[in-house]
Amino acid sequence: MNQDIAIIGIGLHPFGRHEGVSAMQMGVDAANQALEDAGVDWKAIQFACAGSLEVTQPDSIIKFLGLTGIPFTSIFNGCATGGSLLLNASHHIMSGAGEIGIAIGFDKHPKGAFSVGDDMAGLGLGQWYGETGLALNPQFFAMKTRRYMHDHGITEDCLTRVAVKNFENGSRNPAAWRRKALDAEAIDNSPMVCDPLRQYHFCSPSEGAAAMVVCSAEVARRYTTNPILLKADVFKTRLYGSFETMSPSNPAEDVPSPTTQASQAAYEIAGIGPQDVDVAQVQDTEAGHEIMHMAENGFCKDGEQEALLRDGATKIGGRIPINTDGGLMANGEPIGASGLRQVYEVCLQLRGQAGARQIPKAVRTGYTQVYGFPGVSCVTILSS
Repeated sequence: MNQDIAIIGIGLHPFGRHEGVSAMQMGVDAANQALEDAGVDWKAIQFACAGSLEVTQPDSIIKFLGLTGIPFTSIFNGCATGGSLLLNASHHIMSGAGEIGIAIGFDKHPKGAFSVGDDMAGLGLGQWYGETGLALNPQFFAMKTRRYMHDHGITEDCLTRVAVKNFENGSRNPAAWRRKALDAEAIDNSPMVCDPLRQYHFCSPSEGAAAMVVCSAEVARRYTTNPILLKADVFKTRLYGSFETMSPSNPAEDVPSPTTQASQAAYEIAGIGPQDVDVAQVQDTEAGHEIMHMAENGFCKDGEQEALLRDGATKIGGRIPINTDGGLMANGEPIGASGLRQVYEVCLQLRGQAGARQIPKAVRTGYTQVYGFPGVSCVTILSS
């Protein structure tokens, strides 16, 4: 990035189900935690941005935080909303529009599977897309996972190993929704939802919020001697021919996915490679996507995931720990907040404050990646 951007405050409203608590209330809670963590008063905040699927006007949150007249941007980029919020905050600082701001993501989804809705015309698609079942996320993701398994020799055992790891990590996380470890037998005996994906291979829509106080590295010195530096933040959309949500057809030649594009660009900006990453959080809407994203983010080649998972390389004590807080499987996904939840976890790991799930080795560089509708991805690289 052209200028070092620092994260000096982080906040998280636990993900899960919270009867009687609105999405906006959760957002306020996360924002206040981030402000307190940073040692910053709301009146010092010069700009803000927020994202949510369910809340029509996320900037209305200033009613509860303070009516100070600051510019406030509302952003929604599907599951990549959190990364986009951080990117927007960075651009404010680099453009000179402000020195210190806050990014807030929050959501509260109904129970059931995510769907792109009933009317396909508003998405630039014919009704056939919904009539064939592709508007329902589990069906599309199962189709994409099965294709990848066929092409690269991935087994159903590999899917289950991802789920076992993530639920184990979630059991160590007091802020996770699902804090019970599940063994392979429990996962393999759970109901088949969309072949090859079973109930416990999926995450669930949930509720929660996360927030970050962001500033220039120079301003950070006023508040802390150990800021987390944002070394790269890259957002990419799909190319023609990329096999993604809302684009499930291919030309004769493969092209890089949006995650591959974002990942390669982020490594170049940060001046590092995947071998330099000490901890990673990747999109695990279901087990198949974590497996695919391991390769797309450069942590292995296609097909090598079987051996890595079998050898424990992605566990908390492994070579490249992935989804140390339990990921989406253990936390569920409130879309507006999930990307910032990943950054929150990486910040804790970089600070050495992750408790029972703290990586035992030195953690200097962290990585986050979100992927979602309609075929977009955002990658961040952070360092202590």
